[in-house]
Amino acid sequence: MIERREFIKRSALVSVLMGMGLDLAASPYRTLSLKVGACDWSIGQNSNPAGLALAKQIGLDGLQVNLGNVENKLHLREYSVQQAYQEQSNKLGIPISSLAIGELNNYPYKSDPQTEQWVSDSIDVAEQMKLPVILLAFFNKNDLREDPKGKQEVIRRLKEVAPKAEKAGVILGIESYLSAAEHLEIIDAVGSPAVKIYYDFRNSADAGHPIYQEIPLLAKEHICEIHIKENGKLLSEGDLDWVKIGELLAQSDYRGSGWMQIEWSTPAGADIVQAYQNNLSFVNQKIKQV
Repeated sequence: MIERREFIKRSALVSVLMGMGLDLAASPYRTLSLKVGACDWSIGQNSNPAGLALAKQIGLDGLQVNLGNVENKLHLREYSVQQAYQEQSNKLGIPISSLAIGELNNYPYKSDPQTEQWVSDSIDVAEQMKLPVILLAFFNKNDLREDPKGKQEVIRRLKEVAPKAEKAGVILGIESYLSAAEHLEIIDAVGSPAVKIYYDFRNSADAGHPIYQEIPLLAKEHICEIHIKENGKLLSEGDLDWVKIGELLAQSDYRGSGWMQIEWSTPAGADIVQAYQNNLSFVNQKIKQV
């Protein structure tokens, strides 16, 4: 685990090398050996087993699924709903790749008492369904930026639930607008191998963080899974250097959960299947092949 002082030293080294014009990703040709899924909420099938059929139609390797919402009582916690997903998954040959709790954006883990039980229950779901990662969303009402009190409460809660995640073999992934250093502060404070970063390149870039420096610092040890995303446009039409991102991940020998998930990346009014097939082709040609 990287201590804050070591992180600062390594960040400075990366900055110097980049300033000298050295390509940190320069390496022999290699394939980024990750399967490609998508988020069920991004393809219009939020917390719906029907999303697996759409994932198959698109040609994806799997699907990241949402635990549910308050209206359906986060229904993936129910055994019958888990069975419906598993039956569809087995029938179609499309695995469920990971779990997410998107409702934390509306009912903050940093303050809402009921969300402690949600996260604990999600570990049971992940263990039952053999899912390696649970995405904990920290946006909107759950944003941790400029909120030291919220961070401390999240640390307290994660300390309590992390041993359960460790025993279940499940990783809790923090997805937020925080910087690499801020994420590492939380990880170090919790002190559990079951807590890592769920890295979204678009979110981090939009928050003003130097993603091309953060990737080599975080990828191998601290990032459990990644979102591949552009907002309101195809991946091929965005301004992130996805080829460089793929190179940096490969250079870092990134493995994570073995999955990358395409999120959003659809122009307004576009056909979901066509847009995601375009995105999938882009990922395979420009990100995985580096």
